[in-house]
Formats: sequence, C-alpha cells, structure tokens
Amino acid sequence: MSGINKVILVGHLGKDPEVRHLDNNVTVASFPLATSETYNKDGKRIEQTEWHNIVMWRGLAEIAEKFLHKGKLVYIEGKIRTRSYEDKENVKRYTTEIVADNFTMLGRKSDFESTGTSGFENENPVNYKENQDEEGDLPF
Repeated sequence: MSGINKVILVGHLGKDPEVRHLDNNVTVASFPLATSETYNKDGKRIEQTEWHNIVMWRGLAEIAEKFLHKGKLVYIEGKIRTRSYEDKENVKRYTTEIVADNFTMLGRKSDFESTGTSGFENENPVNYKENQDEEGDLPF
C-alpha cells in the first residue's frame, strides 16, 4: 500500500500572492498562510501561530491572483513537499511548502464581491480545484 500525503489548512493570507509566469506559460503563485491555535496554560490564554508556505500552479494560481488577498480566510487542501536549492553563496538550503490542489474562500460574501454589502456568512463558499486530468489518475 502506498502512503498518503494530504494537508488541510484553514488560515489567513499573510500577504497578497506573488505570481510568476514561467517561460513555458505556466503560472505559479506563492504566499504565506497563518494558522493559529489557542490553548490555556496556567490560567493564561496562549495563541500559537504557525506559518505555511503555499504554492499554487497553473489555473489555480491564476484564480488565486484574482481573488486572494492579504488577510483573507481560506481553506486549502494539498500535499506537503520539501525541496532543496542553492542560495547565492552556493549553500544547499531546504524549504517545505504546501502544494495546493484546491482552495475554498471563506468569510463574508461581501469579501469576494465587488458589489453588495452583505454581512452574512457565505452559505455557498467558492471552491476552486486544480484540473485532475493534468496530474493523472488518483493514486489508489
């Protein structure tokens, strides 16, 4: 049996997505995502924030460029990847990223519409998914 590499995160964007267009017309977007948890220690409320590096490719990156902005709440599904690279001093470095397969924008409906001032929670969150045909069949 093969393993499972599945990540689910709900958090706020730390900054607007940084979008690049590669030589072969492939779009890639990257941004930090903050997730927080709260717990009590010795009667004090402690909030711990973890930062995640998110990467989106192709059509998903193009949608992210249009709709995702700093501070927005988003649900992301993807897989964790660690890659290596050489820095400017030729030192080998490693980075861990979440490669998103899909995302759902959360929050108020007015956060994602240019018109309207609804303050109610969006009953139908907008969900975006990477085209599965490009990636191949499911691994099981």
